[in-house]
Amino acid sequence: MAHDRTFSLAVIDMAGTTVDEGALQEEAFGRALASHDVHEGTDVFDAMTAYARRTMGTSKELVFRHLFDDVATAVDVNRTFETAYDNLLARYGVQPIPGAEEAILALRELGLKICLATGFGRHTQNMILESLGWMGLADLSLCPSDAGRGRPYPDIILTAVLALDIEDVRSVLVAGDTTSDVLAGQRAGAGAVIGVLTGAHSEADLRLAGADAVLPSMCHLPRWLPAGTGGAQQRESSAGTVPSMK
Repeated sequence: MAHDRTFSLAVIDMAGTTVDEGALQEEAFGRALASHDVHEGTDVFDAMTAYARRTMGTSKELVFRHLFDDVATAVDVNRTFETAYDNLLARYGVQPIPGAEEAILALRELGLKICLATGFGRHTQNMILESLGWMGLADLSLCPSDAGRGRPYPDIILTAVLALDIEDVRSVLVAGDTTSDVLAGQRAGAGAVIGVLTGAHSEADLRLAGADAVLPSMCHLPRWLPAGTGGAQQRESSAGTVPSMK
C-alpha cells in the first residue's frame, strides 16, 4: 500500500552513484594484490578479484580481511591499495555521474540535508571531493574511519544521523549502486533505500538485497521525491518495478 513519508537527510554513496571513477578501483586492487605476490592470470587472483566485484561498496579493509587470513597482512594490503588508488586518482582524476551534482542541489532545495559516504579512506575521499569541486556541496562527508565500520554495517548512516541532529532514522533516505549500500540502509532502519544502476550491481542484485526501489541513476531521485511541506515526501512504488519518472 502506498503512503507518504517526510525525509530530512539523504545519505548518498560516491563511487558508482555520484562519481564515475572509471576502472581506478580495479587497477589499484590489482596492484595491491601483485605487491603481495598474488599475480594476474592466477586462479587466486581471479577468485580474489571476483570477490571484490561482488562486494563492491564494502569497506576495502573488510574485503582484504576476508581475503587474507592474517590481519596484519590485510591491513598492509589495504594500505597499498589506498596508496595505489590515490596515485591513480592524482594522475587520471574522476568525473561526476551525469546530473549528480544538479540532483544533490535539487534534494537540498527540497529540504534534505546531504551526507556523501564512501568506503575509501578520508584522504582519498577528500581528494575526490576536491578534484570535483565538491568540498562544500554536502552538509557532511563520511568514510569508515569516521564512523567505526564501513558498509555493509550501518555505522556511517547512524553517524550522519547523530552529526546532523536528525530526530528519526526513518526520515533518512539512502542511495547507492551496490548491495552493501542497500544492506547498510536496511540495517540502519532508513525510511527508504534506493538502488541506482550507474555502478557495480544489477537491479536484480539490488532488489534481492532489499532495495525499496531501483532508479536508472541518482539524477532521477529528486523527481522520485515530490516536494512536500517541511521536507520531501516519498511515494512508495509497487515491488518489482522501477518508479515512474513523470
